[in-house]
Amino acid sequence: MTVWDRPEPPTRPAPLDRERIVAAAVALADEGGLEAVSLRKVAARLDVGPMRLYGYISTKEELFDLMVDEVHAEILSPERPGDWREALRVRAHRTRLAALRHEWLADLLGGRPTLGPNALAVTETTLAALDGLADLDTVMRAAETVSAYCTGAIRREIANLRAERATGLSKRDWQRARGPHMSRMLATGRFPALARAVHDGAEVDAETSFATGLDWVLDAVAAKLARPA
Repeated sequence: MTVWDRPEPPTRPAPLDRERIVAAAVALADEGGLEAVSLRKVAARLDVGPMRLYGYISTKEELFDLMVDEVHAEILSPERPGDWREALRVRAHRTRLAALRHEWLADLLGGRPTLGPNALAVTETTLAALDGLADLDTVMRAAETVSAYCTGAIRREIANLRAERATGLSKRDWQRARGPHMSRMLATGRFPALARAVHDGAEVDAETSFATGLDWVLDAVAAKLARPA
């Protein structure tokens, strides 16, 4: 039985429900990451005894599932996209923005699918947009491919943000600090392709990089969907 199937206990002696518990857990995670979340800390935030929470949530993993599903409500678009490409693009960008608001989400993306109502609604929207464009296996691989790109790109961006905070160095400051070492390595002539990338490649911001890569992935998906069965 999943946490969504299990009924909530009575609210006595103090008003409590999963919605309040999840809101407190999300707030703790937003402040200090997943390591800041425990049933004891959530109970303290709600000013109740820790044992009260076990009537609503059995494990911390269940709490994480509920937190992820809560954020999926932010990912779910309130509007119906015009076509499959727009539907997948909107989902990708909304997922990225949700992860930037809740950085801990990046740590929980990419595993087993979340079975909460909001996550299922997001998946339904994606599959419905692709429905009928190709055989089911092709549709499933298309959805998985876009999801895998988003997960990887989002995790990279969040990792860079965390590194910036941990070191106190911006990306540009870090590059300057490592510049002498990189220059010595490139001067050996052992890395000509890398040297061209460093010296001649254009530097773009994270949002542009994400959008460009997403468009390339969607182009590849479009080619597969257009291929005759």
